[in-house]
Amino acid sequence: MKKAIALVLALVMSLALLTACGGSGNNPGSNSSTPGSNSSNSGSGGDANSGVPSYASLKVGEDYTDITAELRVITHRTDIIDTTFAGYVAEFNKLYPNIKINYEGITNYADDMTTRISSNNWGDICMVPTTIQLPDLGLYFHPLCQLSEIEADYNFATNRAYDGLVYGIPSTGNAQGIIYNKKVAEAAGYTSENMPKTPDEFIQFLQDIKDKTDAIPLYTNFAAGWTMGAWDAYIGGGATADPDWMNITMPQTHDAFADRGDGTGPYAVYKILYDAVSMGLTEDSPTATDWEGCKPMINNGEIGVMVLGSWAIVQMQEAGPNAADIGYMPFPISVGGTQYASAGSDYCYGVNNAASDNNKIASMLYIKWLTESSNFAYDQGGVPVLKSQAYPDTLAAFDGITLLEDTPAPTELATLQSDVNRESEISLNADNTHVQRIVEAVVTGSETYDEIIADWNARWNAAVDRYAPQS
Repeated sequence: MKKAIALVLALVMSLALLTACGGSGNNPGSNSSTPGSNSSNSGSGGDANSGVPSYASLKVGEDYTDITAELRVITHRTDIIDTTFAGYVAEFNKLYPNIKINYEGITNYADDMTTRISSNNWGDICMVPTTIQLPDLGLYFHPLCQLSEIEADYNFATNRAYDGLVYGIPSTGNAQGIIYNKKVAEAAGYTSENMPKTPDEFIQFLQDIKDKTDAIPLYTNFAAGWTMGAWDAYIGGGATADPDWMNITMPQTHDAFADRGDGTGPYAVYKILYDAVSMGLTEDSPTATDWEGCKPMINNGEIGVMVLGSWAIVQMQEAGPNAADIGYMPFPISVGGTQYASAGSDYCYGVNNAASDNNKIASMLYIKWLTESSNFAYDQGGVPVLKSQAYPDTLAAFDGITLLEDTPAPTELATLQSDVNRESEISLNADNTHVQRIVEAVVTGSETYDEIIADWNARWNAAVDRYAPQS
C-alpha cells in the first residue's frame, strides 16, 4: 500500500449546520428485534416517533442480531449484482441470518429512479438520486443520524445532508482524473515523471499517442450518453482550486463558463474535449462507441485514455489480462502551477422513509456493514469512506496532489445551485446532452466552441439573475 494521500477536505461548514448538530447517539441495546428498543436514540437522528435508533449508534454484529426483515436494494451497479453484491450478502448474513436482501439493478438509473422515488413502495435502500434537492430529502428518505455524529469519521458525510441531518451514507468516494493505458503512454514517450499537467500538454500527449501508436488517443464514449457526464466532475475544485466554486460561487457568478485566459476553469475543461475531437484525436465515429466494448480495448492497449472517475479503474483492470497496464492520472489542469483534484462521494445509500421500522433498522445495519466492513471502496478502486483508511494503490498518482471536496452550501443557499442549474437547462452533473453537444458541434460543423460557451453563459446568467441573492 502506498502511503496515504493527504486528503484535504476543504469544507467551510455553515454556522447553521454546526449549531444544529447534537451529541452522538447511545447504544440502542443488543440483540433486540423490536424496533426502538432503546428510544433514547431518537434525539440523535433516527425517528423520534417510532424510536428507530440513530445510524451512528448501531453496532453491527452486536445490535439487533435476531431481527427479521426482507429488504429490496435498488442499485445502478447492474454489473456486480450476481458477483460482488452476492458475496457481500452472504457475508452479512453470517451476522444477520434473518435479514433477506434482494438486489434490483437499473441501467438508466438517474432518470428511472427519480421517477420511481415518488412512490412509497420502491423498496428499502437505494442510491439517492442527485436530482432530489437537499431540502426535499426528508420527503423520501429516513433521517439516518445527525451530521455531527459521523463527520469526524466519514469522508463526504455532508453529501446528502441537510440542516444537520444525514439522509445518505456515501458508498465510496471518487477522485476525478483520467484512466490511461501505461504501455500506450510509454510508447508515446510518457511515464509517471512527465504526464501532462495542463490542457496544452494533454492535447500534445494525445497527439503523440496518435503519431507513435496504433491506439485511439481519447475514447469519448459518446454513444453511451451517461459516460459523457463525467466531464462535469472536473469543473469544480480541480479546475479552480476553489472548493466553494460549485455550490456557492458559481451559481452566483455571471459568465461562469467564460475563458479565464490561463487554462483553468470550466471553459478549459470542456475545450479539451472540443479540441481533441476537432483535431482527430478521438474515435472515428462517436455514435459507434461501445461502453462495454471499451473496457477490453483499453486493457489491451487499443485506447490511450478515457475521461472517467476513479470508480471505473477496477472495471478496466478486470476487462482483460493486462490489469497492471491501467493507470490513473490527475486531470490536466494546473492553477498557479499547482495541480488540484476534485474528490467527492459517489452515490449515497438512502433508506425509504415509508419502510417499516424493522426494515429501516435492518437497512441501516446493512448500509453500515457495507460502508465499514465490506471493503467496497477498495474493491472498486475508490476513495475510502472511513477517514482512518489509507488510499488504494490505484490512486498512487495522486500522492502529493491536493484533493478538494466541494463545500456544501449553507442552509439558506441549499437549493441555489440546483435552481440555477435547472433553470439554465444546462443540467451539470444531472444530464449529458450539453457535453454531447460539444462533440456534435465538431462532427456536424454546426457551431464553434465559443458559440456554445456564449449560449451557456447567457442561459446561466439569466438563471443567476432569477435565483441568486441580490446585493
